[in-house]
Amino acid sequence: MSELFRNTLAPWQWALVALVPPAIVALYFLKLKRQPLEVPSTYLWKKSIEDLHVNSLWQKLRQNLLMFLQLLLVGLAILALLRPGWQGTKLEGNRFIFLVDNSESMSATDAADAPTRLDEAKRLVGSLIDQMDSSMTAMIISFADRPQVMQEFTENRRLLRERLASIEPTARSTDLHGALELAGGLANPSRITADQGGQEVDVVEAQPATAYIFSDGRFEAVKSFSLGNLKPVYVPIGSFDAANLAITTLAARRNESRPEEQQAFVQVANFTDKPQKATVELALDGQFLDAREVEIPAGESAGAVFPLENRQAGGLTARLKYQLAGGGSHDALPEDDVAYAALGEATHGKVLVVTPGDVALEVAIQTEEAKQLADVRVAPPSILDTADYNRDALDGAYNLIVYDQCAPRELPRASTLFIGRLPPGPAWRGGGREDASGKQADKKESGNSDAEQSVGVPQIIDWDRAHPLLAHVELGNVDIADSLVLRPPAGATVLIEATAGPIAAIAPRESYQDAVLGFELVGQDSAGARTVNTNWPRRHSFPTFCLNVLENLAGTADEVEGNSVRPGRSIELHAAGTATELTVIDPKGHAQTVPRSNQDAFPFHDTEAPGVYQVRQGDQVIQRFAVNLFDRAESNIRVVPSQDGVGQTIRAADIQIGHVDVAASVGRAPARHETWKTLLLAALVVLVLEWYIYNRRVYL
Repeated sequence: MSELFRNTLAPWQWALVALVPPAIVALYFLKLKRQPLEVPSTYLWKKSIEDLHVNSLWQKLRQNLLMFLQLLLVGLAILALLRPGWQGTKLEGNRFIFLVDNSESMSATDAADAPTRLDEAKRLVGSLIDQMDSSMTAMIISFADRPQVMQEFTENRRLLRERLASIEPTARSTDLHGALELAGGLANPSRITADQGGQEVDVVEAQPATAYIFSDGRFEAVKSFSLGNLKPVYVPIGSFDAANLAITTLAARRNESRPEEQQAFVQVANFTDKPQKATVELALDGQFLDAREVEIPAGESAGAVFPLENRQAGGLTARLKYQLAGGGSHDALPEDDVAYAALGEATHGKVLVVTPGDVALEVAIQTEEAKQLADVRVAPPSILDTADYNRDALDGAYNLIVYDQCAPRELPRASTLFIGRLPPGPAWRGGGREDASGKQADKKESGNSDAEQSVGVPQIIDWDRAHPLLAHVELGNVDIADSLVLRPPAGATVLIEATAGPIAAIAPRESYQDAVLGFELVGQDSAGARTVNTNWPRRHSFPTFCLNVLENLAGTADEVEGNSVRPGRSIELHAAGTATELTVIDPKGHAQTVPRSNQDAFPFHDTEAPGVYQVRQGDQVIQRFAVNLFDRAESNIRVVPSQDGVGQTIRAADIQIGHVDVAASVGRAPARHETWKTLLLAALVVLVLEWYIYNRRVYL
């Protein structure tokens, strides 16, 4: 048991309160000044005569029920000001950091004493704030995928409560590491090397703090983190048997067998112990399209495919309708029962292929499947010297430009694919530096050659099968006569690795992508005759590669896949021409102006609300994108249990921070139970009773 009473008033205030009871008693001793009045009889004035007995200041006080009730009322009020109470544990220390999880899973409705888990966490933090005295300070940090300081260290409990109440739920995932880094920076001052024999010393006094973590534990173990002077206390929020169904995927994509057709794919996950049935309803801009019933085994997922015939641009919405097996009409987290996808206009990417006459490339990039993805124009290298090309390249008229055996003077405002040549500038040439042997690299003759190293008969030893450009592309049977050995810039991804080094890579450039194949498809011999440089165009993987290039570099992949981002994540928007700003309309109808950045893109950051966003250039909608969480860890809302040897759940599982296992504090925080509200209610009852007796005495 902790202290029974808590002081709430200053000494001078208590002095004023102490004067109230004597003042009440003194009122019953006051000598009344009465005027003489003759009456024929005193029989009717018997009760009035009784008051004459108290006119003497030193007369013995008679019994008076009203006075005792008034003294009892004041006594109850004084006792309430002392805040009597008790608690099972005591808040120890003088510095506290309250970490409150406000990720999407904290919106679950399975909390014991509050509407949601977040409300329960805020209630428990409030109980800790109530235990603080004048020597204690605390701060509040809310966290989801990133932390936010709600209130810095203060001893002002009123301010702490106000900032605690301002924490709002989010649709984000959970990452405890960032919150601990922020809290640890306050508890663990940096160690620097001072001039004391080269030893590290603390030049800032350490200020240990207790970090209370209020969360449902739906996050990965925090690795590579040292607690130092930070003492963690984990308070799990939620239940072990919370049931939930969730939409974990909604994608609008092309039919693999018929690229000219669109289809929507919806995946539903079952986070319960029983098989469930649910109806998936699909709507476009609020208009019902279709519905499918899915059966989902316990702990697994199931999908439904919706054909989108004659579809129009707009926002797709998928919604779950179901009744949980085993009782109950809905799950504990309705937020993930709805998902969104953006359908763009049925426009094609614009592609320019600059080639001296590579028939294999022209055929592969103009198949029927390719025509469904992009409008392709083929032109000779002489176009690079025309004013029309320079204007289109500057205005961003093309989504993708393929340079086959040629290169422009400057990179265009478009994504590019270079075949057998390097992009202009030093970025892909190692900045003109010397190679590892200290000698300048060999040069291959080309209009933009600078430190280009060529190698004969390179053998492909590996390729990035996970990259979208090489999806379903087999290169084990590809032979190459000669190729450039690439030195990609920082941030590049090597696509094909040969015995001599990288021969294909892709690198970001502002808001664009530059892909480079170091080898030509068709080359020339010493006499100028055309020769075959590789057998790749004869393989089935070559047209597949060309389709991948169109889907991912021509700007059509985002439209195909629904262009979905996670809440709170930034997205780069693009617009053809020289527009200086775009307008983004969020799902609630609010408009925001987005200016063009120095990187030739329009970065948009305010993606907190799930739904479909419209991007406008003037009065025209040029793009749509959707915001969804789609995080199985957040949708699996059951608190992770710790089990005994026979599989029985005994408590919430520990969380791991660095090399420390932090035990759950039995689902609750230290809380003081106070009775001041009960005492004030009793005082109100006494006041009503005193009023009733006083009026009964006067009028009866």
